[in-house]
Amino acid sequence: MLLGGGGRDAITNRINAVESDGMGATGDTLVAGARMEERGPVDPARFHAEITAHYRPVVLRGQAAAWPAVQAAQRSDEALAAYVARFDSGRPVEVLVGPPEIGGHYFYNEALTGCNFQKRGGTISALLDRLLHLRGTAAPDTLYAGAAAAGDHLPGWTGENPLGFDLPTAKARIWIGNASHVSTHFDEASNVAVVIGGRRRFTLFPPEQFPNLYVGPFHLTIAGPPVSMVDLNAPDLDRYPRFAEAMRHALVADLGPGDALYIPPIWWHNVQAPGPFNVMMNYWWEEPDATSPLATLTQAIRAMRDLEPAHRAAWKAWFDHYVFDDGAPHAADHLPPHARGAAGAKA
Repeated sequence: MLLGGGGRDAITNRINAVESDGMGATGDTLVAGARMEERGPVDPARFHAEITAHYRPVVLRGQAAAWPAVQAAQRSDEALAAYVARFDSGRPVEVLVGPPEIGGHYFYNEALTGCNFQKRGGTISALLDRLLHLRGTAAPDTLYAGAAAAGDHLPGWTGENPLGFDLPTAKARIWIGNASHVSTHFDEASNVAVVIGGRRRFTLFPPEQFPNLYVGPFHLTIAGPPVSMVDLNAPDLDRYPRFAEAMRHALVADLGPGDALYIPPIWWHNVQAPGPFNVMMNYWWEEPDATSPLATLTQAIRAMRDLEPAHRAAWKAWFDHYVFDDGAPHAADHLPPHARGAAGAKA
């Protein structure tokens, strides 16, 4: 069981130009951006050749329409809950619990000393029952369990609901909750998100827009990577004026049951689910033996950012030569292969 200026005018117009489609996750108006590229279902060959190779987000309409889980969701919330519960191993999951006043927006507290929600434990079956019970409640608590590995918590799930892509390092992870708003963030890994029950709106920003998103703390995060400090539903342009420029590059996709979305690594995304019962599965995958560039960045900030300018510039030349230059993988070609070490190109 669960435990206890011109930029301003432009962005205002974009915020007010949203379709009346019931997608407001918290009752607020969402930002309207350009629509993402869309495809129908694709096979593994097309997914790798036409989707991931171009480093752009793509909606895959109906990719998982044949899943038994999606078909259960089309019948009713109860049918979906019963289907998911059939796989429940009973292993506890971490559940984020927020008071009604946060409106499902998981974020920091006002003092920026912690978060506006608590973490509690419970089984997936107990969470499903609680969510069904809360439907119709005027101001319910917000409940959200995310990134629970299907192999641990829902053994047998992937056999009945296969993604259909060849992603050897990816693990299916389930997300279950009521109305929620997950703040704009990025993942270091590639990602495919599949909506099973309910609806979700994804608002994406290209990686180069990060200076205009006002990145939050590295050491105190909501759920791993840093998040944008800007509330997408009510952006404070006096405090965050460059966000108006970020919105010029935003891409928006509305997904229903059976729809999937490919999100390339480091693309910022904001996720909002409006209904009282929402289920999603996602798949993250990285290159084999991948290490964390974010961890490397954090260490580089500590080690080099505050050096004297000439000293810092000298190290910048090293990073440019060995990491960021187009010829960097071959920077050690003057050495015999056995002597190149980390400076050599990957095999």
